[in-house]
Amino acid sequence: MGLVLKQSISNMITTYIGFAIGAVNVLFLYPHFLKPEYYGLITFLLSASTLVWPIMSFGAPNTMIKFYSAFESQIQKNRLLTVMLVIPLLVSMVIGSFGVLFYQSLLNYFENNKAVQNYIVFIYVISIAIAYFEVFYSWAKLTYKSVFGNFMKEVFHRVGVTVLLLAVYFDYLNLDGFIYFLTAIYVIRMFILMIYAFKLLPPKLDFKLPEQISRILKYSVLILIAGSISTALLDLDKVMIEHYLPIKLVSVYSIAVYIASVIAVPARAMKQITSPITASLLNQKKKVELNDLYQKTSSSLLLVSGLIFILIVVNVNKLYELIPAEYQIEVGLIVLLCAIKLYENFLGNNNSILFNSDYYRLVLIIGVVIVLLAIILNITFIPLWGIWGAAIATFSTFFTFFSIKLYLVYKKFGMHPFNKKTLPIVVLITITSLLLFQININLHPLFAIAIKSILACVLYGFIVYQFNFSEDLNSILKKYKKK
Repeated sequence: MGLVLKQSISNMITTYIGFAIGAVNVLFLYPHFLKPEYYGLITFLLSASTLVWPIMSFGAPNTMIKFYSAFESQIQKNRLLTVMLVIPLLVSMVIGSFGVLFYQSLLNYFENNKAVQNYIVFIYVISIAIAYFEVFYSWAKLTYKSVFGNFMKEVFHRVGVTVLLLAVYFDYLNLDGFIYFLTAIYVIRMFILMIYAFKLLPPKLDFKLPEQISRILKYSVLILIAGSISTALLDLDKVMIEHYLPIKLVSVYSIAVYIASVIAVPARAMKQITSPITASLLNQKKKVELNDLYQKTSSSLLLVSGLIFILIVVNVNKLYELIPAEYQIEVGLIVLLCAIKLYENFLGNNNSILFNSDYYRLVLIIGVVIVLLAIILNITFIPLWGIWGAAIATFSTFFTFFSIKLYLVYKKFGMHPFNKKTLPIVVLITITSLLLFQININLHPLFAIAIKSILACVLYGFIVYQFNFSEDLNSILKKYKKK
């Protein structure tokens, strides 16, 4: 866990810096500098790009990580990497051709929101940029280097957005200019990471097909489906809100989703390094080490994300006092979204185990069913209950999916993330949230948030340390305490 913890902590710090900058953008700059319908439009364009890019990448990022360590010959590794560079380009060209052929049909689909019609091409460009960025990020992770890539993924584009929003505020940019430069940021980010990845692992192009190419392509296709499933579950609700409700409500809902997504940061940070390590342990059939990694990642993530859950729940009322009234939303909806993110963290490296094993096909079949469930629930609930319906559909879908994946790892590998400290940690999170939520501090929202946050951190941290809920976290705290 030494390498895992070191890079996970670095990634988590970097990710939180990115999320802090993103919070300023999402909670303050976007709402104050753009009209709700413009904010909703930009949110939709990025969400639509997130739905499309997994198709562009054709599973290449995950395929590289799974098969690179399985090959012993450097020649075969070079051939694998060459194929992974070429496939996304070919797929993007095919999708672009279909886009040209059916362009009028796309325009007709967005007849109710004509603002989207003028910017469809940007979805395509951003999708390609994200797809290749992920390819180059996985390329870098093959050398167990994830920190710089994580910085580019979490911080770079958010700083760029901050600059663009300030340019809009000072009338240097209009909406068109903002979207052009936003697209440019994603393209520049892709090229920067390409240079970094190629410096770590210089490409030696070999256009001959690697061994086991049929197995590799089958895995890529299935990971393509998996990636589409994951992104569909993440952004389907926002895209469907655009279809059923006024586009400005996309921005209202996206703020709530962003607040909840802060809880997922520790898992995202740890995943960058645990994914290649998990793949390596599976390839080497080291089940004991894999089980140890599974339980430790679960406990550590539950503890860290539990504190974030508490900080959000106890401060959410004051946080919304800082946001314009048209973006207000009920606290219960945010708690619902936060709860499912907390559950996701509890799974630890569960996802990496499944998708780097021979059981990924089964997960994909289940995932397709889950996406269909998500579509049905959104179609049913959004017209009935608006954005509350989207939140309920999202919670129900993810809860079902996570529970199934938890069961699959237990059934196929005989492993689970539970230990004797799991229940006490959950009880601690629940009681601390309920207790501090009841405390009302009648000060400026920023001061009230600061006081409650300090109180929550001290109380939670003291109990976690005293009862030694995580040996890895306690060892880090003891190290800093000595210093």
